[in-house]
Amino acid sequence: MRIGIGIDVHPFAEGRKLVIGGVHIPGHNGLDGHSDADVLLHAVSDALLGAAALGDIGLHFPNTSAEFKDIDSMILLRHVGKLLEKHGYQIVNIDTMLLLEEPKIAPYITDMCKNIARCLNVELGAISVKATTNEKLGYIGREEGAAAHAVCLIRQV
Repeated sequence: MRIGIGIDVHPFAEGRKLVIGGVHIPGHNGLDGHSDADVLLHAVSDALLGAAALGDIGLHFPNTSAEFKDIDSMILLRHVGKLLEKHGYQIVNIDTMLLLEEPKIAPYITDMCKNIARCLNVELGAISVKATTNEKLGYIGREEGAAAHAVCLIRQV
């Protein structure tokens, strides 16, 4: 058994659509980044790569590469899942926490979990997505950005 942790942060930016967990959330500024800036999927990807000692998303998908400009992070997560499989690992579970004041994401959590499970070819029950505010404190509380934390357990097969 191996444990991994991933953390990602992106600032909000006008003119971008908000995508979290592979779900488009209308009515709010998106997150700024080289890809689609899906903070949740980036944290999950880093947790999985770290657990398998395969580096991080910056190593595999550098933000200096035009190939990954505005790419859908679900494509990146699928690639991470295939890397783990290639190296003989199976995902046991993934637990995540989103930190943002707005928008409220409770209505989207089930779809986020389904997207992650589908990308990684795991059972829906192995995926947990939760969210909290920062109680108006710091850059998250001022609604300047969002963050996500993810932990995972994988095993060698």
